[in-house]
Amino acid sequence: MATADDESVGASALAETGVIETVKGGPDVRGGSATRVRPALVEVDGLTKHFPLTRQSPFAERRVVRAVENISFNIPRGTTFGLVGESGCGKSTVARLLLRLIPATSGSVRFDGQEVFSAGRREMILLRRNMQMVFQDPFSAFNPRMSVGDIISEPLRVHGMAARADKRVHDLLDLVGLSRQHASRYPHEFSGGQRQRIGIARALALNPTFIVCDEAVSALDVSIQSQILNLLKDLQSDLGLTYLFISHNLSVIKYICDFIGVMYLGRLVEWADKRTLFSAPNHPYTKALLSAIPVPRPGYRKDMVRLEGDLPSPINPPPGCKFHTRCNVAMDRCSHIEPRLRDIGAGHMSACLLNES
Repeated sequence: MATADDESVGASALAETGVIETVKGGPDVRGGSATRVRPALVEVDGLTKHFPLTRQSPFAERRVVRAVENISFNIPRGTTFGLVGESGCGKSTVARLLLRLIPATSGSVRFDGQEVFSAGRREMILLRRNMQMVFQDPFSAFNPRMSVGDIISEPLRVHGMAARADKRVHDLLDLVGLSRQHASRYPHEFSGGQRQRIGIARALALNPTFIVCDEAVSALDVSIQSQILNLLKDLQSDLGLTYLFISHNLSVIKYICDFIGVMYLGRLVEWADKRTLFSAPNHPYTKALLSAIPVPRPGYRKDMVRLEGDLPSPINPPPGCKFHTRCNVAMDRCSHIEPRLRDIGAGHMSACLLNES
């Protein structure tokens, strides 16, 4: 399991991300300042989700879509964990599992030390105040017949806080860079960037500590993307938020995330802090993704790792390493031995047989 403690994440790898904090006057064998690692807010262990398919006849074999398979990672408090991978690899499913929007097949999710999947109705109501989501398409996430004020105040009304809803709505609109007069308007009167600001305001209504951003900027123009990303970073700094950020854009991931997990066919194949992942990627799939990033240098050509073939079906994944059917460095044993995610140094986790002696 990828954890953020001293054994699995090296101090040198975390120092630049701010996950390691300096504690003045603390005990230290060198007689200087001590360091400590921020505790994990979200702990995911063995998370698995299978979607059963409808059988065509009672005698047909029951098949399942293996959307997420044995995923484990931690998100330190106050940091941003990014998930990247091709469409259909299970990123959004992981997001919905963490918030318990869909039931898990197996595994565990702990939020601030509390088990999410075993929480009762009352406990889950309290948990949902601290766990919110910003969706990819804010327009489809809003009720077009509700005003912006009603949309933002809806979480407050659901949780019995309607008495201070009007002031809270105005404060949130100010916080995300909109005018208080916008509260009386409707979603169709706003641009895509403005609607995403409204979605962020709604997510912040209950003062959460954890927000899932599922492709929150992918539908926006590049100039608007930068504004929303800067807004998210400012809010994190001011409010101490923790993010799970899902995106296809590796440039966006590099800008906003502290840690990055790479998913392939429902599995986590590599995990590291962003500096390590971009400077020294280990898994062949990660190298292929990074090589596809456009370079804004006319006439410059970099070596691109081309992936042959299509993404295998999660209904019938290949045996062994799931990536071996498209890997340019695959060995014979890759077709029948499944690699495990292991630490290859300084908290850099990778699931590749090339790392095994």
